[in-house]
Amino acid sequence: MIVLSTLIEAIAQLLHMVISIYIWVIIIAALISWVKPDPYNPIVQTLYRLTEPVYTVVRKYIPTTIGGIDLAPIIIILGLQFFDLFIVKILFQVASSI
Repeated sequence: MIVLSTLIEAIAQLLHMVISIYIWVIIIAALISWVKPDPYNPIVQTLYRLTEPVYTVVRKYIPTTIGGIDLAPIIIILGLQFFDLFIVKILFQVASSI
């Protein structure tokens, strides 16, 4: 049972880390978008490839532009935080109860 508990805890920890990294990617992409960066810069292209597909899904279902400000990054960050606090915490509790 220790092996299963450790496996679930490791999965929860990795999921938490991936969510945290992606939140930082969204924050960096949002900050960079304010200065109109060079679209041919490899860093800008990578950030765009990592964030735009998720922005597109959110924009498809929720109107995110209010007063010229795009709220898609905030909505995604809130969703990721909820997922992190809810699912990852459940995984840690399952691991501790085994």
